[in-house]
Amino acid sequence: MSAPALPFARPNVLDIAPIYEVLRREAPVAAVTTPAGDPAWLVTRFGEVRDLLGDPRFGRSHPEPERAARISTAAVQDGPTGSYETEKEDHTRMRRLLTPAFSARRMRALGENVQELVDGYVDALEREHGTNPVVDLHAGLGFPLPVAVICTLLGVPEGDRDHFRSLSDRMASYTGADAHEARTEFGRYMAGLAERKRVQPGEDVLSDLVAAQEDDPSFGYAEMTRLAVGLLFAGHETTVNRIGLGTVFLMTNRDQWDALCADPAGRIDATVEEMMRLGAPGDLGLLRYAHEDVDVAGVTIHRGDAVILSINAANRDPETFAEAESFEPGRAERAHLGFGHGAHFCIGASLARVELRAVFETLARRIPGMTLAVGLDELDVRTEHLTGGVRSLPITW
Repeated sequence: MSAPALPFARPNVLDIAPIYEVLRREAPVAAVTTPAGDPAWLVTRFGEVRDLLGDPRFGRSHPEPERAARISTAAVQDGPTGSYETEKEDHTRMRRLLTPAFSARRMRALGENVQELVDGYVDALEREHGTNPVVDLHAGLGFPLPVAVICTLLGVPEGDRDHFRSLSDRMASYTGADAHEARTEFGRYMAGLAERKRVQPGEDVLSDLVAAQEDDPSFGYAEMTRLAVGLLFAGHETTVNRIGLGTVFLMTNRDQWDALCADPAGRIDATVEEMMRLGAPGDLGLLRYAHEDVDVAGVTIHRGDAVILSINAANRDPETFAEAESFEPGRAERAHLGFGHGAHFCIGASLARVELRAVFETLARRIPGMTLAVGLDELDVRTEHLTGGVRSLPITW
């Protein structure tokens, strides 16, 4: 019997495939076939996913990269990255290089900028609503805000943002050749921008990385581009999707929306954390490779095997979360894996929270009568894209 093929069909943009419930219970480490047609192990239970995220015996590199299983044909998270011999040291250096970008001082400055941006986007939506009863929250707020923020963080000039956004979208598509061409274009763009920063540095990540090159000649453009791509997808694509999914959760759970509108400041933190737990962008998971033989839940994962850690399934594990499929910001359990765990815990978690808090607190204050203008099954969902999500989000009030 052949291994089931990913991705599994899901009933709608909010719910994940029912097979995950069966796998968690009966085969928490299961053999599957990736969208690229290669074998992998799929891990679905909260305990095992959390443990493997923090297990140093698994990494993003592969002992024999040319023989590694591939997860997709996209140019992001398609297969192994980095050097097997130096992965741990390289990761430590990466965290050290990026830590200043997410300092408390920069987060405060960015937070003020984020609120100004959100207010401006909501102003524009309200003006548009004056002539058109239905407006697109995705195009008017959910999509442009994270792009503007990640471009500010990286140091991308405002005039380059449309080009930057296009490259991001193409890199994460499943169309293979064009995705990899976009990755090459992105590398060329980042190298050119780095040279501009070398002449005229700013207070941004790319300027920090250029300065690091001066101190460490072994830190080349390939690694700089890899870091920039990682930040782009962690800080842009996932936030775009959480804004969209968070909106749909709130619009389809009116009691939770009404409670947030009644007390935006008091309920926003718990609401954002529940969005991070229950929101399920994309239909795959985090890719890791075993660096030695490891026994997990009665299964031996051999050195070099690909492992897909399903954050979506783990965050809905009923053994960890009461009423796990329910959107309940008031729940007692807070230990979700929406930002990862362990050494690879998302370095941009604080920034994502800043953006999500600003978006939903502002919407709750200013547009409490907001509703979806279409049914859940009528939403235009991205299925050819690594991170999924919606293409549009029609709302009215």
